[in-house]
Amino acid sequence: MILLSPRNRVFFNELVRHSKEKNVQKGRTLHAKIIKTGSFSCIYISNSLVNFYAKCGHLVEANLVFEEITDKDVVSWNSLINGYSQQRLTGSLIVIKLFQRMRAENALPNAHTFAGVFTAASWHLSSASVGQQAHTLAVKTATFYDVYVGSSLLNFYCKAGLVLEARKLFDKMPERNAVSWATMISGHASQRLAVEAFGLFELMRREGEGEENEFVFTSLLSALVVPEMVNSGRQIHGLAVKNGLLSFVSLGNALVTMYAKCESMGDAFQIFEFSNEKNSITWSAMITGYAQSGDSEKALKLFSKMHISAMKPSEFTLVGVLNACSDVVAVMEGKQVHSYSLKLGFEPQIFIMTALVDMYAKCGRIVDARRGFNLLQEPDIVLWTSMIAGYVQNGENEEALSMYCRMQTDGILPNEITMASILKACSSLAALEQGKQIHACTLKYGFSLEVPIGSALSTMYAKCGNLGDGNLVFRRMPARDVVSWNAMISGLSQNGRGEEALELFEEMIVEGTRPDYVTFVNILSACSHMGLVDRGWTYFRMMFDKFAIAPRVEHYACMVDILSRAGRLNEAKDFIESATVDHRMCLWRILLSACRNYRNYELGAYAGEKLMDLASLESSAYVLLSSIYTSLGKSEDVERVRKTMKLRGVSKEPGCSWIEIRSKVHVFVVGDEMHPQIGEIRAELRKLLEQMKDKGYKPTPDSASATISV
Repeated sequence: MILLSPRNRVFFNELVRHSKEKNVQKGRTLHAKIIKTGSFSCIYISNSLVNFYAKCGHLVEANLVFEEITDKDVVSWNSLINGYSQQRLTGSLIVIKLFQRMRAENALPNAHTFAGVFTAASWHLSSASVGQQAHTLAVKTATFYDVYVGSSLLNFYCKAGLVLEARKLFDKMPERNAVSWATMISGHASQRLAVEAFGLFELMRREGEGEENEFVFTSLLSALVVPEMVNSGRQIHGLAVKNGLLSFVSLGNALVTMYAKCESMGDAFQIFEFSNEKNSITWSAMITGYAQSGDSEKALKLFSKMHISAMKPSEFTLVGVLNACSDVVAVMEGKQVHSYSLKLGFEPQIFIMTALVDMYAKCGRIVDARRGFNLLQEPDIVLWTSMIAGYVQNGENEEALSMYCRMQTDGILPNEITMASILKACSSLAALEQGKQIHACTLKYGFSLEVPIGSALSTMYAKCGNLGDGNLVFRRMPARDVVSWNAMISGLSQNGRGEEALELFEEMIVEGTRPDYVTFVNILSACSHMGLVDRGWTYFRMMFDKFAIAPRVEHYACMVDILSRAGRLNEAKDFIESATVDHRMCLWRILLSACRNYRNYELGAYAGEKLMDLASLESSAYVLLSSIYTSLGKSEDVERVRKTMKLRGVSKEPGCSWIEIRSKVHVFVVGDEMHPQIGEIRAELRKLLEQMKDKGYKPTPDSASATISV
């Protein structure tokens, strides 16, 4: 029992009451009385004052009172240490310094001291060594065996990612409570060790040590984030119902999140619908779940419903909504969310800005994306990667390469997604030398040939025509996804090695990789180049019959090309007219070109008129049809085609080509005189033309204009 004078006892009781009520004004008035009466010299009163200010969050004043105490005891130190430990990140470093000062002044810590120090160390992991030193001292003073100290220490090790060390401590604890069990389960969950977390829960139930409360269930559910664990999640769900814990909002949120991450959106929605109390986390979990599972339309509708219900979203909700807008290219909705984030004051946050940049880039608003990127003084690697990927997606590959160079200049280390995006830019530009340099960088940064780096590298080499290096990368990949197979099959097909492409497809099937619609476009293209009509039909039918892939317009185009190249033009015409997909004009365009090549002018005119009826805006269709009518001697039809072309505002776009020589790209546009060596180039072309004529070459009417321009 504390021995205090009657006056000091009154002061002590009033300080306790003011601390509970957090009544700062009355506490300060009482503090003045204590000083006036000279009661501050009483250690119990002075410690109570430190505790009062600390609990009210006035740590500067708590510290001032603490420094005025001449004979500090362990309670003095604990009052200040525990006050700062409640401030998490902002106070954790001060706690560490206070503990070090306490040891330097030979003050012996107790259980309350260690609990505060371990809590602070868990928030300031750069001070992990101090936490480990405190652990040694706690063992030495036998304080470790206090269940609260042990639980705080477990939390420190788990937060530091040292789960194995935490488990060793846990097994040695003489007494464990619900907090200890929940901490260990949560620690394994944070490291994605779902099986171990579930095993701990079963051990807790068998030993009957920990209370099966909402914290334990919430911790365990956070570990079950893969579809394979959904049945375990259902067991926990059933047990939570049995224990009557579904009334806790945190548990309902954990269930929604668990089902959503396990791709069981039906179950997630049921929990969401039956939740009596929904907070922003509940809505956010459901919206994010829909966005991540590909149901972006549902995510946007649910966000609208959330807004109508007057529930204020968190920044995490808005990130989920912006991701949904990105997936369905909903730029108008994305702009509205952007405005809303400004209203709520969220825009300066890095993850909101990253989601905005990603949304604008994926919606084709690359200027807006760049504007958002430039707003941040120090963008992180995620934001750099979003911007680079945005440029690549919008076909601005040179800008993507320029952005990557600037990123390197700023000393920002790329991640795997950055490198994959840059390699895609090199693929699109057929920039083999730059691609090789990026390959060297992937080795420098220690990236493996797993997806996505390996897939992007094999694609880059294949698209640049370097099939040897492409195959080398492809064969060295530890695991190949369908994109990697498609890249190699496409590369072989486009570089005249169709038979090898078909052999690789058969190897892909044998290895158990399921083809997608792109795979069949590639192998049908290979069949087209080799004139394999029957084999093309086999693959076309295989798509739906064996793999349940509905043929798209690209597959129909390949089949029309196969038939047209083989001269089976009437069969191609019948196939087009029986097509069940909305192909608009592309199939007739392929047939029209083939009719010109085979000089089947009657069928060509039929295909050309079909394109005219469909109001094609591509100049090539009108030029080809005009050429066919010229060959048929139908000048009136030639004039009609030209008038229609003029009436519809169709103009022939100039041809453009480029070539890379000694790491420099040379661009040529028809009629362009800008190249510094254009005179020498034209002189060389005239020499080639003369040599061609000497060999008996006679230009066709279609190439006459090109001959004249030289």
